[in-house]
Amino acid sequence: MAEDRVLRVRTLLEAVRAEGRTALTAPEGKVIADAYAIAAPGEELATNVDEAVAYAARFGGPVVMKIVSPDILHKTDAGGVIVGVEGAADVRAAFREIIDNARAYAPDARIEGVQVQELLPQGQEVIVGAVTDPTFGKVVAFGLGGVLVEVLKDVTFRLAPVDADEALSMLDSIRSAEILHGVRGAPAVDRWAIAEQIRRVSELVADFPEIAEVDLNPVIATPEGAVAADIRVILAESVPKARRRYTREEILTSMRRLMQPSSVAVIGASNEQGKIGNSVMRNLVDGGFSGEIHPVNPKADDILGRKAYKSVTDVPGEVDVAVFAIPAKFVASALEEVGRKGIPNAVLIPSGFAETGEQQLQDEIVAIGERYGVRLLGPNIYGYYSTWQDLCATFCTPYDVKGGVALTSQSGGIGMAILGFARTTKTGVSAIVGLGNKSDLDEDDLLTWFGEDPNTQCIAMHLEDLKDGRAFVEAARATVPKKPVVVLKAGRTAAGAKAAGSHTGALAGDDAVYDDILKQAGVIRAPGLNDMLEYARALPVLPTPQGDNVVIITGAGGSGVLLSDAVTDNGLSLMEIPPDLDEAFRKFIPPFGAAGNPVDITGGEPPSTYEATIRLGLEDPRIHSLVLGYWHTIVTPPMVFAELTARVVAEFRERGIEKPVVASLAGDVEVEEASQYLFERGVVAYPYTTEKPVAVLGAKYRWARAAGRLGGRSMN
Repeated sequence: MAEDRVLRVRTLLEAVRAEGRTALTAPEGKVIADAYAIAAPGEELATNVDEAVAYAARFGGPVVMKIVSPDILHKTDAGGVIVGVEGAADVRAAFREIIDNARAYAPDARIEGVQVQELLPQGQEVIVGAVTDPTFGKVVAFGLGGVLVEVLKDVTFRLAPVDADEALSMLDSIRSAEILHGVRGAPAVDRWAIAEQIRRVSELVADFPEIAEVDLNPVIATPEGAVAADIRVILAESVPKARRRYTREEILTSMRRLMQPSSVAVIGASNEQGKIGNSVMRNLVDGGFSGEIHPVNPKADDILGRKAYKSVTDVPGEVDVAVFAIPAKFVASALEEVGRKGIPNAVLIPSGFAETGEQQLQDEIVAIGERYGVRLLGPNIYGYYSTWQDLCATFCTPYDVKGGVALTSQSGGIGMAILGFARTTKTGVSAIVGLGNKSDLDEDDLLTWFGEDPNTQCIAMHLEDLKDGRAFVEAARATVPKKPVVVLKAGRTAAGAKAAGSHTGALAGDDAVYDDILKQAGVIRAPGLNDMLEYARALPVLPTPQGDNVVIITGAGGSGVLLSDAVTDNGLSLMEIPPDLDEAFRKFIPPFGAAGNPVDITGGEPPSTYEATIRLGLEDPRIHSLVLGYWHTIVTPPMVFAELTARVVAEFRERGIEKPVVASLAGDVEVEEASQYLFERGVVAYPYTTEKPVAVLGAKYRWARAAGRLGGRSMN
């Protein structure tokens, strides 16, 4: 049966191609809908007015009449659609009006006739569609439909194909999801019927890469089902060339030698200060890399006290990584030598490739790398740091604070911001990697490696684009169950929507698709650079929450209100305090304080009140996370608060009770030291902000859900 439907559609698409067309007519769309069991109303193509009258009579009620022309894509714009036509006289008049309008709109258009279609009952109009995204390939879409679709832009996206459950999840991912459940006395729609339309469209585009866009708009959803009133199918001008893919084993093998090398060659090493080749050599030597370091320079015999080689082919033994510090024009010939030497990785620091318009030069080095099996990092990068190997292969400042955070960036400037933040906040890192032009190695390779790396607990990535969105999603889905992945996606433009031929295509701007599919992959998307860095350093510190109940304990009512707002903004749940727990809190707070949630202990309370309420919050198993609001007073100074909080949290952790605890500290400059003290002891704390600690807690919850650690709920 599946083979039959594919054959039917294949035959139709080849016939359309043979005519030099990319847009299918409505009757051709109906053939595809029938092949894939996409529910659509009964319809016939009338080539003259008498046929139109006969078909309308056969349907036995009001009909919709639409122009059928391979040259008129937007029928409504051409005055080619009339709804609710009933009776022979009205059908004749509508037929003539539609033909006249079409000829006036496009005098040279080929007109095949008028489609006579059953008029569907009133219901909720939704849109189901699919587009070919340049990053992610086939993507299926769902949202509110009809004439307001491009105004409301309430649409969600998923990678195609989707299964039934994932299709159903899309219905709850739009802002107006409640409408589908029925509002103001209206009945709920048949959700499974809509999900089936989504699933079948996703199957269609997955089966046929040459289909660029599909639009079912509107789909009329009722309690009895979901039927596509209009079907639009557009073919691609060409199918993009498939990117070379590597197996997981191949990626891990090459990445292991890149990130844990025993021998490094520096091509373009130099004794001259101010040269990139000198900076890279000094960082490798001064950084304490214990492996072999081989400078390569045809004009030197000795560099920084180490024997220099005329060519990398002269270096004895195996080499794991070749770091390039030579001008772009010399890279190709040197890369040939690296290939002949059998070196598996080339780190290409030089600029002057695709980023400056020299695409041909970049294509040449990519071809050389593929020919010899050399994986390329870069070009146009600052290098990379692998701290657990004491490896600093970069011309930038060194960094050697070992820890569990892996950081990557496409931009050198962002890379250095990462380094400065790490130093200021004392964030231990496992690696900092520049990706630059991503001629070969990219985020999915690094995700695959860092997902397995025992030294990495959290991965944070700044990216401007993805070369292969599907490979990234695949790598993210394999990594997220083990450790959080944070992404800062730069560029929130809608460039992808400019040349769209369908409503779905017009809605599928770059950022809209990225946002939904990163969520689908379980990735935490950071709104800004500082957020990405704070999430990266904080997430490994916080324990994984065991439930949704968040309780705020605050010494300042104003902070409590702002913290409550932040909890809501980050999709968290303020716990409804049961009577017995409310009474327990009240024992520790003054009569003019307030229990409930937030628990307001008031600002004049001594350290013992803070300690007692925090203890209760950690002790009660119904509470899953604590948000602390501290207000600087002389009664309870900042460091006193920090020390007692850290001590109580540590005591409970020793007893096996681990809950996320975050804190907002308001006060004079002493709260900065107190926040740092808490952070270093497992309490994520920030001075002068109520938003940041809760945003971090929200990020931890999003990861816990995506990883299946919080009641099995997913991010979809």
